Amino acid sequence: MKHIQLPLTKDKMKDLKTGDFIYLSGELYTARDAAHKRLFEMIQNNESLPFDLQDATIYYVGPTPTQPGHTFGSAGPTTSARMDAYAPTLYDLGVSCTIGKGYRSSAVKDSIIKNQALYAVAIGGAGALLGKCIKKAEPVAFADLGAEAILKLTVENFPITIALDAQGTNLYQR
Repeated sequence: MKHIQLPLTKDKMKDLKTGDFIYLSGELYTARDAAHKRLFEMIQNNESLPFDLQDATIYYVGPTPTQPGHTFGSAGPTTSARMDAYAPTLYDLGVSCTIGKGYRSSAVKDSIIKNQALYAVAIGGAGALLGKCIKKAEPVAFADLGAEAILKLTVENFPITIALDAQGTNLYQR
């Protein structure tokens, strides 16, 4: 097991391989379908983005409501393929890692290799456990999207598995 402090820079990622189990600590961002669509439109319109994409980690999650006494609700991953139309552009602009569940398209795989980035998976069905790793959540953009708004999360020992590494080794195609 490896413990890594975010952001995931190229230096921190160089030795990570598909199948590695990692605990992340630091700041990452949430974004799902609707937020990705808006980010993509902002990029096309040459508008300033609500957060710096350089070395950013994006978690595909739509949290459940936060219960009293908790920092965050359940935080299970969303199916990553739904973001595949947008992911190559975000990787090209500096995103170092995305986290979700399920396989990725060949275009995303090619972009990960080209940009020496990563794709990781979080444990589906373990949203309550993952939510306990979130120590702070701050709104960043698109509050009108509710659960699909972009949030900045501060996580501690957030468990992921590398599913697609910078060499193109794919957990789903062994």
